[in-house]
Amino acid sequence: MRDRLGGLWRDEDFADWYPRDGRPGLSPAQLATVSVLQFLLGLSDRDAAEAVRCRIDFKYALGLELDDPGFHHSVLSDFRDRLLQDGGRTTSSISPSPA
Repeated sequence: MRDRLGGLWRDEDFADWYPRDGRPGLSPAQLATVSVLQFLLGLSDRDAAEAVRCRIDFKYALGLELDDPGFHHSVLSDFRDRLLQDGGRTTSSISPSPA
């Protein structure tokens, strides 16, 4: 997926969803990609987070190092909540548009 599409989203596409100060969060573009993979493969949040920690194909698709620790599964539901709270205001900016 990464090789063909070159990354579907950029973190800047989600800038309005996250505060600008404080501790840096996880990459929203990576969370969007995990969400798509999760849907395509029919994975639960726990299984998707585990795939990010353990599966080399997920790590490659996300551009992660092999020793990346991943994230807690609850991050995915938090990301979906932000998507729903947005109410489609940034839908055009986060719609994947392959090059």
